[in-house]
Amino acid sequence: MKTEISRGFNWPVWTGLLLSLIALLSYPFVFIRWPITRDFPWAPLLLFGMAAAFLVVGIRRAFAGDRPRRSKVAGSIAATLSVLIFAFFIFAAFIAARWLPAARGAPQVGQRAPDFSLSDTNGKTVELSELLTTPIKGKTTATNPRAVLLIFYRGYW
Repeated sequence: MKTEISRGFNWPVWTGLLLSLIALLSYPFVFIRWPITRDFPWAPLLLFGMAAAFLVVGIRRAFAGDRPRRSKVAGSIAATLSVLIFAFFIFAAFIAARWLPAARGAPQVGQRAPDFSLSDTNGKTVELSELLTTPIKGKTTATNPRAVLLIFYRGYW
């Protein structure tokens, strides 16, 4: 025979709510560090999927015939909060993140880049105009480079 405490506590609903909170907070604090989870937030979406499974089980359990009214109300509130948390995550990750303003001073595709200077891997300052006018080592003046490939790496060594 079940005790009153085990009958009254609907752990799947509360686990689903807790997993929803973990999924929401895990993206900016944990998963944003690695490109595989930052570029597309599949890990938090997986956690939200697990939370949804717990919520479905918990809501079915809350609305079983012999459950008290407070279990139905608490289960509904927890499930609604979880859905709102998921909706906020989807809005922030997929909609609001695309609202970033365009950089007005950035060169457009095909446009010539303005002259700049950067440090190379050895710490020596290199200018774009220098790269475009200096012949390649061991080559004649006729083989000056016509273009430079510049790669921005969003990481660190």
